[in-house]
Amino acid sequence: MAAPTKPHQTHDSLSNGGQAFRRSLINWFEDNAKDYAWRRTQDPYAILVSELMLQQTQIATVLEHGYYDRWMQRFPNAKALALADETEVLKHWEGLGYYSRARNLQSAAKIISTDLSGNFPTTAVEIERLPGVGPYTAGAVASFAFDLPAAIVDGNVARVLARIFDLREAVDSGPGNKLLWELARQLMPKRKNAKSREYNSALMELGQRICKRASPLCGKCPVAHYCATRDPVNLPVKKQRAKTELIEEHVMFCVRKNAVLLEQEQGSRRKGLWKLPELQKKNSGEKQTHTDKPILTLKYSITKYRVTMKVYQARASKASKGRWVTFEELDDLTLGAPYRRALGKLI
Repeated sequence: MAAPTKPHQTHDSLSNGGQAFRRSLINWFEDNAKDYAWRRTQDPYAILVSELMLQQTQIATVLEHGYYDRWMQRFPNAKALALADETEVLKHWEGLGYYSRARNLQSAAKIISTDLSGNFPTTAVEIERLPGVGPYTAGAVASFAFDLPAAIVDGNVARVLARIFDLREAVDSGPGNKLLWELARQLMPKRKNAKSREYNSALMELGQRICKRASPLCGKCPVAHYCATRDPVNLPVKKQRAKTELIEEHVMFCVRKNAVLLEQEQGSRRKGLWKLPELQKKNSGEKQTHTDKPILTLKYSITKYRVTMKVYQARASKASKGRWVTFEELDDLTLGAPYRRALGKLI
Protein backbone atom coordinates (compact mmCIF):
# COMPACT_ATOMS: atom_id res chain seq x y z
CA MET A 1 0.00 0.00 0.00
CA ALA A 2 1.39 3.39 -0.97
CA ALA A 3 1.97 5.92 1.79
CA PRO A 4 -0.59 8.74 1.87
CA THR A 5 0.47 12.14 0.58
CA LYS A 6 2.27 14.15 3.25
CA PRO A 7 5.19 16.61 3.54
CA HIS A 8 8.57 15.27 2.41
CA GLN A 9 10.15 16.56 5.59
CA THR A 10 9.04 18.04 8.86
CA HIS A 11 8.71 21.79 9.22
CA ASP A 12 9.52 21.59 12.92
CA SER A 13 11.80 19.07 14.60
CA LEU A 14 10.01 19.53 17.95
CA SER A 15 13.28 20.98 19.26
CA ASN A 16 11.32 23.67 21.10
CA GLY A 17 9.94 21.12 23.57
CA GLY A 18 6.78 20.53 21.59
CA GLN A 19 4.88 23.66 22.64
CA ALA A 20 3.72 24.50 19.10
CA PHE A 21 2.95 20.82 18.47
CA ARG A 22 0.75 20.68 21.57
CA ARG A 23 -0.98 23.94 20.67
CA SER A 24 -1.85 22.70 17.17
CA LEU A 25 -3.12 19.39 18.51
CA ILE A 26 -5.18 20.96 21.30
CA ASN A 27 -6.74 23.50 18.93
CA TRP A 28 -7.80 20.68 16.62
CA PHE A 29 -9.19 18.68 19.52
CA GLU A 30 -11.23 21.56 20.93
CA ASP A 31 -12.90 21.97 17.55
CA ASN A 32 -13.38 18.28 16.78
CA ALA A 33 -13.55 16.32 20.04
CA LYS A 34 -16.12 13.56 20.34
CA ASP A 35 -18.48 13.76 23.28
CA TYR A 36 -17.95 10.85 25.66
CA ALA A 37 -19.58 10.63 29.09
CA TRP A 38 -16.22 10.31 30.86
CA ARG A 39 -15.06 13.55 29.22
CA ARG A 40 -17.89 15.45 30.93
CA THR A 41 -16.53 14.74 34.38
CA GLN A 42 -13.38 15.19 36.42
CA ASP A 43 -14.43 12.57 38.97
CA PRO A 44 -11.36 10.29 39.22
CA TYR A 45 -13.50 7.26 40.11
CA ALA A 46 -15.68 7.68 37.01
CA ILE A 47 -12.59 8.13 34.85
CA LEU A 48 -10.96 5.03 36.36
CA VAL A 49 -14.10 3.04 35.53
CA SER A 50 -13.98 4.19 31.91
CA GLU A 51 -10.27 3.45 31.56
CA LEU A 52 -10.55 -0.09 32.92
CA MET A 53 -13.59 -0.77 30.73
CA LEU A 54 -11.70 0.43 27.67
CA GLN A 55 -8.77 -1.89 28.30
CA GLN A 56 -9.03 -4.58 25.61
CA THR A 57 -12.48 -3.26 24.62
CA GLN A 58 -13.46 -0.87 21.85
CA ILE A 59 -15.19 2.42 22.67
CA ALA A 60 -18.12 1.49 20.43
CA THR A 61 -18.76 -1.68 22.46
CA VAL A 62 -18.74 0.18 25.77
CA LEU A 63 -21.02 2.95 24.51
CA GLU A 64 -23.43 1.21 22.16
CA HIS A 65 -24.28 -1.49 24.68
CA GLY A 66 -24.57 0.95 27.60
CA TYR A 67 -22.01 -0.71 29.87
CA TYR A 68 -20.57 2.53 31.25
CA ASP A 69 -23.92 4.21 31.93
CA ARG A 70 -25.39 1.14 33.63
CA TRP A 71 -22.29 0.72 35.78
CA MET A 72 -22.30 4.34 36.92
CA GLN A 73 -26.01 4.19 37.71
CA ARG A 74 -25.56 1.14 39.91
CA PHE A 75 -22.09 1.93 41.33
CA PRO A 76 -21.88 5.76 41.21
CA ASN A 77 -18.91 5.98 43.57
CA ALA A 78 -16.18 3.89 45.15
CA LYS A 79 -18.19 3.23 48.31
CA ALA A 80 -21.15 1.80 46.39
CA LEU A 81 -18.84 -0.51 44.46
CA ALA A 82 -16.89 -1.54 47.55
CA LEU A 83 -20.08 -2.62 49.35
CA ALA A 84 -21.55 -4.55 46.41
CA ASP A 85 -21.57 -8.33 46.17
CA GLU A 86 -18.99 -9.64 43.71
CA THR A 87 -21.66 -11.64 41.88
CA GLU A 88 -23.55 -8.44 41.08
CA VAL A 89 -20.34 -6.69 40.04
CA LEU A 90 -19.50 -9.48 37.59
CA LYS A 91 -23.05 -9.45 36.29
CA HIS A 92 -22.75 -5.75 35.40
CA TRP A 93 -19.48 -6.55 33.63
CA GLU A 94 -20.90 -9.47 31.66
CA GLY A 95 -20.12 -9.19 27.96
CA LEU A 96 -16.97 -7.09 28.39
CA GLY A 97 -14.75 -10.10 29.09
CA TYR A 98 -11.45 -10.08 30.99
CA TYR A 99 -13.33 -10.21 34.29
CA SER A 100 -10.19 -9.60 36.33
CA ARG A 101 -10.71 -5.94 35.41
CA ALA A 102 -14.01 -5.88 37.30
CA ARG A 103 -12.46 -7.59 40.31
CA ASN A 104 -9.52 -5.18 40.28
CA LEU A 105 -11.90 -2.24 40.07
CA GLN A 106 -13.82 -3.44 43.11
CA SER A 107 -10.56 -4.09 44.99
CA ALA A 108 -9.45 -0.54 44.19
CA ALA A 109 -12.81 0.78 45.41
CA LYS A 110 -12.37 -1.06 48.71
CA ILE A 111 -8.90 0.43 49.21
CA ILE A 112 -10.18 3.94 48.45
CA SER A 113 -13.21 3.52 50.73
CA THR A 114 -11.39 1.96 53.69
CA ASP A 115 -7.61 2.44 53.64
CA LEU A 116 -7.82 5.95 52.12
CA SER A 117 -10.99 7.02 53.97
CA GLY A 118 -12.81 7.73 50.72
CA ASN A 119 -10.07 9.96 49.31
CA PHE A 120 -9.00 9.09 45.78
CA PRO A 121 -5.19 9.26 45.32
CA THR A 122 -4.14 12.44 43.53
CA THR A 123 -0.82 11.64 41.84
CA ALA A 124 0.08 9.18 39.10
CA VAL A 125 2.50 7.37 41.41
CA GLU A 126 -0.21 6.88 44.06
CA ILE A 127 -2.88 5.93 41.52
CA GLU A 128 -0.61 3.27 40.06
CA ARG A 129 -0.57 1.49 43.42
CA LEU A 130 -4.26 0.60 43.00
CA PRO A 131 -5.01 -2.99 41.82
CA GLY A 132 -5.09 -3.42 38.06
CA VAL A 133 -3.64 0.03 37.38
CA GLY A 134 -0.50 0.34 35.26
CA PRO A 135 1.48 3.38 34.06
CA TYR A 136 -0.96 4.21 31.26
CA THR A 137 -4.12 4.08 33.39
CA ALA A 138 -2.43 6.01 36.21
CA GLY A 139 -1.32 8.73 33.80
CA ALA A 140 -4.75 8.89 32.18
CA VAL A 141 -6.58 9.33 35.49
CA ALA A 142 -4.01 11.83 36.79
CA SER A 143 -4.25 14.00 33.67
CA PHE A 144 -7.99 13.68 32.96
CA ALA A 145 -9.14 14.11 36.58
CA PHE A 146 -6.47 16.41 38.02
CA ASP A 147 -4.92 18.01 34.90
CA LEU A 148 -1.49 16.77 35.97
CA PRO A 149 1.34 16.58 33.39
CA ALA A 150 1.34 12.77 33.34
CA ALA A 151 2.35 10.98 30.15
CA ILE A 152 0.27 8.20 28.63
CA VAL A 153 1.12 5.53 26.05
CA ASP A 154 -1.62 3.24 24.76
CA GLY A 155 -2.00 1.66 21.33
CA ASN A 156 -3.22 4.85 19.68
CA VAL A 157 -0.57 7.05 21.27
CA ALA A 158 2.18 4.54 20.42
CA ARG A 159 1.14 4.65 16.78
CA VAL A 160 1.13 8.47 16.68
CA LEU A 161 4.52 8.80 18.37
CA ALA A 162 6.11 6.08 16.23
CA ARG A 163 5.10 7.97 13.11
CA ILE A 164 5.89 11.47 14.40
CA PHE A 165 9.44 10.38 15.30
CA ASP A 166 9.81 7.74 12.57
CA LEU A 167 10.68 5.05 15.13
CA ARG A 168 12.04 1.79 13.73
CA GLU A 169 12.28 0.02 17.08
CA ALA A 170 9.53 -2.52 17.81
CA VAL A 171 7.14 -0.62 20.08
CA ASP A 172 6.14 -3.79 21.94
CA SER A 173 9.75 -4.63 22.81
CA GLY A 174 11.38 -3.53 26.06
CA PRO A 175 13.67 -0.90 24.47
CA GLY A 176 10.94 0.32 22.10
CA ASN A 177 8.38 0.72 24.86
CA LYS A 178 10.90 2.55 27.06
CA LEU A 179 11.71 4.95 24.23
CA LEU A 180 8.02 5.65 23.60
CA TRP A 181 7.50 6.60 27.23
CA GLU A 182 10.55 8.86 27.17
CA LEU A 183 9.23 10.66 24.09
CA ALA A 184 5.74 10.92 25.57
CA ARG A 185 7.18 12.56 28.69
CA GLN A 186 9.27 14.97 26.61
CA LEU A 187 6.18 16.23 24.81
CA MET A 188 4.05 16.64 27.94
CA PRO A 189 3.46 20.11 29.43
CA LYS A 190 5.84 20.64 32.33
CA ARG A 191 3.43 22.12 34.85
CA LYS A 192 0.00 21.47 36.33
CA ASN A 193 -3.10 23.09 34.77
CA ALA A 194 -1.36 23.50 31.40
CA LYS A 195 -4.10 21.68 29.47
CA SER A 196 -2.58 18.26 30.05
CA ARG A 197 -6.14 16.89 30.06
CA GLU A 198 -6.85 18.28 26.61
CA TYR A 199 -3.45 17.34 25.22
CA ASN A 200 -3.61 13.67 26.25
CA SER A 201 -7.21 13.41 25.04
CA ALA A 202 -6.19 14.97 21.71
CA LEU A 203 -3.25 12.59 21.30
CA MET A 204 -5.53 9.59 21.81
CA GLU A 205 -8.26 10.93 19.54
CA LEU A 206 -5.74 11.68 16.81
CA GLY A 207 -4.77 8.00 16.81
CA GLN A 208 -8.40 6.86 16.82
CA ARG A 209 -9.71 9.10 14.03
CA ILE A 210 -6.82 10.43 11.90
CA CYS A 211 -3.59 8.50 12.46
CA LYS A 212 -5.32 5.18 11.82
CA ARG A 213 -3.54 1.87 11.65
CA ALA A 214 -4.13 0.85 8.02
CA SER A 215 -5.36 4.06 6.41
CA PRO A 216 -3.94 7.19 8.08
CA LEU A 217 -5.59 10.43 6.94
CA CYS A 218 -2.38 12.42 6.67
CA GLY A 219 -4.05 15.16 4.62
CA LYS A 220 -6.39 15.91 7.53
CA CYS A 221 -3.80 15.64 10.30
CA PRO A 222 -3.40 18.86 12.32
CA VAL A 223 0.25 18.03 13.12
CA ALA A 224 1.32 16.47 9.80
CA HIS A 225 4.10 19.03 9.36
CA TYR A 226 5.76 17.72 12.54
CA CYS A 227 5.67 14.11 11.33
CA ALA A 228 9.03 12.64 10.34
CA THR A 229 7.94 9.42 8.67
CA ARG A 230 7.41 8.97 4.95
CA ASP A 231 5.69 5.57 5.20
CA PRO A 232 3.17 5.78 8.04
CA VAL A 233 1.38 2.59 6.97
CA ASN A 234 4.44 0.54 7.94
CA LEU A 235 4.66 2.03 11.44
CA PRO A 236 4.66 1.22 14.23
CA VAL A 237 6.98 -1.78 13.97
CA LYS A 238 5.90 -4.70 16.14
CA LYS A 239 7.35 -8.03 17.11
CA GLN A 240 6.06 -11.12 15.34
CA ARG A 241 2.77 -12.18 16.86
CA ALA A 242 2.44 -15.42 18.76
CA LYS A 243 1.06 -18.16 16.56
CA THR A 244 -2.69 -18.65 16.87
CA GLU A 245 -3.61 -21.96 18.48
CA LEU A 246 -6.73 -23.85 17.42
CA ILE A 247 -8.46 -25.81 20.19
CA GLU A 248 -11.77 -27.60 20.66
CA GLU A 249 -14.08 -27.42 23.64
CA HIS A 250 -16.72 -30.10 24.25
CA VAL A 251 -19.63 -29.21 26.54
CA MET A 252 -23.00 -30.67 27.51
CA PHE A 253 -26.49 -29.28 27.16
CA CYS A 254 -28.48 -31.04 29.89
CA VAL A 255 -32.11 -30.00 30.37
CA ARG A 256 -34.85 -31.23 32.67
CA LYS A 257 -38.26 -29.58 32.79
CA ASN A 258 -37.43 -25.83 32.53
CA ALA A 259 -33.89 -25.97 33.93
CA VAL A 260 -30.41 -26.39 32.48
CA LEU A 261 -27.33 -27.82 34.19
CA LEU A 262 -24.47 -25.32 34.62
CA GLU A 263 -21.15 -25.28 36.46
CA GLN A 264 -18.82 -22.52 37.62
CA GLU A 265 -15.55 -21.65 35.93
CA GLN A 266 -12.44 -22.56 37.91
CA GLY A 267 -9.72 -20.83 35.90
CA SER A 268 -8.39 -17.44 36.97
CA ARG A 269 -9.59 -15.63 33.84
CA ARG A 270 -13.32 -16.27 34.31
CA LYS A 271 -13.44 -17.61 37.85
CA GLY A 272 -16.91 -17.55 39.34
CA LEU A 273 -18.74 -17.25 36.03
CA TRP A 274 -21.18 -19.93 34.97
CA LYS A 275 -20.78 -22.16 31.91
CA LEU A 276 -22.07 -25.29 30.26
CA PRO A 277 -20.48 -28.36 31.90
CA GLU A 278 -17.55 -29.99 30.17
CA LEU A 279 -18.26 -33.32 28.58
CA GLN A 280 -16.73 -35.92 30.86
CA LYS A 281 -14.28 -38.44 29.47
CA LYS A 282 -15.45 -42.05 29.31
CA ASN A 283 -13.10 -43.14 32.10
CA SER A 284 -14.09 -40.35 34.47
CA GLY A 285 -16.71 -42.37 36.34
CA GLU A 286 -19.55 -40.03 35.39
CA LYS A 287 -22.60 -41.73 33.91
CA GLN A 288 -23.63 -39.58 31.01
CA THR A 289 -25.21 -40.29 27.68
CA HIS A 290 -25.05 -37.83 24.85
CA THR A 291 -25.64 -37.48 21.15
CA ASP A 292 -22.77 -38.63 18.98
CA LYS A 293 -22.91 -35.45 16.95
CA PRO A 294 -22.94 -31.92 18.37
CA ILE A 295 -26.27 -30.13 18.28
CA LEU A 296 -24.48 -26.77 18.06
CA THR A 297 -21.03 -25.56 17.08
CA LEU A 298 -19.80 -22.07 17.96
CA LYS A 299 -16.47 -20.38 17.43
CA TYR A 300 -14.90 -17.69 19.60
CA SER A 301 -11.51 -16.19 20.30
CA ILE A 302 -9.67 -15.56 23.55
CA THR A 303 -6.12 -14.17 23.59
CA LYS A 304 -4.11 -16.31 21.14
CA TYR A 305 -6.65 -19.14 21.04
CA ARG A 306 -9.33 -19.78 18.42
CA VAL A 307 -11.85 -22.05 20.08
CA THR A 308 -14.40 -24.30 18.41
CA MET A 309 -17.02 -25.13 21.02
CA LYS A 310 -19.11 -28.22 20.34
CA VAL A 311 -22.31 -28.67 22.34
CA TYR A 312 -23.82 -32.13 22.80
CA GLN A 313 -27.31 -33.01 23.96
CA ALA A 314 -26.77 -35.02 27.13
CA ARG A 315 -28.53 -36.57 30.08
CA ALA A 316 -26.73 -36.15 33.40
CA SER A 317 -26.82 -38.59 36.25
CA LYS A 318 -27.82 -37.64 39.78
CA ALA A 319 -24.12 -37.53 40.63
CA SER A 320 -23.36 -34.87 38.04
CA LYS A 321 -21.69 -31.82 39.49
CA GLY A 322 -23.10 -28.37 38.93
CA ARG A 323 -26.33 -26.52 39.51
CA TRP A 324 -29.72 -26.76 37.84
CA VAL A 325 -30.72 -23.27 36.79
CA THR A 326 -34.24 -22.42 35.61
CA PHE A 327 -34.60 -20.60 32.32
CA GLU A 328 -36.04 -17.63 34.21
CA GLU A 329 -32.91 -17.41 36.39
CA LEU A 330 -30.50 -17.26 33.46
CA ASP A 331 -30.87 -13.50 32.95
CA ASP A 332 -29.68 -12.87 36.52
CA LEU A 333 -26.72 -15.26 36.32
CA THR A 334 -23.27 -14.18 35.10
CA LEU A 335 -22.37 -16.34 32.13
CA GLY A 336 -19.32 -16.30 29.91
CA ALA A 337 -20.26 -14.75 26.56
CA PRO A 338 -19.82 -17.95 24.46
CA TYR A 339 -22.15 -19.91 26.77
CA ARG A 340 -24.71 -17.11 26.81
CA ARG A 341 -24.71 -17.23 23.00
CA ALA A 342 -25.05 -21.01 22.98
CA LEU A 343 -27.96 -21.01 25.42
CA GLY A 344 -29.64 -18.25 23.45
CA LYS A 345 -29.64 -20.51 20.40
CA LEU A 346 -30.63 -23.69 22.23
CA ILE A 347 -33.40 -22.51 24.55
